Amino acid sequence: MMTDPIADMLTRIRNAQMARQHVVAVPHSKLKKNIADILLKEGYVSSVEKTDANPVMLVIGLKYHGKQPHIQSIKRESKPGHRKYCKVGELPRILNDYGIAIISTPSGLLTNKDARKQGTGGEIICSVY
Repeated sequence: MMTDPIADMLTRIRNAQMARQHVVAVPHSKLKKNIADILLKEGYVSSVEKTDANPVMLVIGLKYHGKQPHIQSIKRESKPGHRKYCKVGELPRILNDYGIAIISTPSGLLTNKDARKQGTGGEIICSVY
């Protein structure tokens, strides 16, 4: 049994990039789809598709600059045994705001920049740059 499916998704993305894969498949859930959509909107991945096969999977297209992966670092911040919450004033600035943190807020998943604009805090899911 898997205790942290989000950490599993991030690890699959990390491993696929180290193996120079162009796509990676992860088991589908609403939360993972929302995380992948944020990565797509911010330009870290090239595509996100949901398969109709059983079990339902998310197929994520990875981006590269030549041989370098576009995502240099993708790290799980709030773990099941140690949750990390932030108020709006304490939201992290990842790599001087060149990177993003994905925050779970009362109004859904947002990047740290969007959460700051909306004036809301929440649980820090992961950081990406």
